[in-house]
Amino acid sequence: MATLDDLRLLFERALDDAGVLVRQAAAADLGAPTPCSEWDLRALIGHMVGQNEGFAAAVADGDAPVEAYAAPELSAEQVRSSWDASADRLRTAFRDAAPEARVRLAEFDREASLETALGMQVVDCAVHAWDVATALGEVYRPPDVVVEVVLASARSIAARPGGTPGVFAPAKAVAGDDAWSDALRLLGR
Repeated sequence: MATLDDLRLLFERALDDAGVLVRQAAAADLGAPTPCSEWDLRALIGHMVGQNEGFAAAVADGDAPVEAYAAPELSAEQVRSSWDASADRLRTAFRDAAPEARVRLAEFDREASLETALGMQVVDCAVHAWDVATALGEVYRPPDVVVEVVLASARSIAARPGGTPGVFAPAKAVAGDDAWSDALRLLGR
């Protein structure tokens, strides 16, 4: 089981990987379809920025309203700077948070430990990095230590009756051929 310090490092790695891919997106790429069928690349990145902002506010203050997680409408010129600013705020919030901090996650209507919030962000950053890479026609696979965390979470999510509607698509039936593809399958990709 990963420690809090381990999760902070894994989160930062996944966040950095996502940032590299977001910064690769050119204006012409923003209309590209993504594995998230309801979003093109611009909307996906907007969702990622909104998640960064909402989690940053919740971690820094202990709570944030649902509106804090809202995806902003981003122009092509705003994509990189909005991503970078939101990622910096999220990174700082997690670095500055006390290990015993509790975080109310309004989107999920629950309170979580800092460790749980970090684990959620490892999953979100790694999976959305893959979504962005796929939209760009790139291949992305996180480091094995990140894959382990994502797969463990994906198994837990898939085992819940009804999964996590509105968060991840239902699991696909065909098993993946390795840990990463299996994690993606369990999260509906």
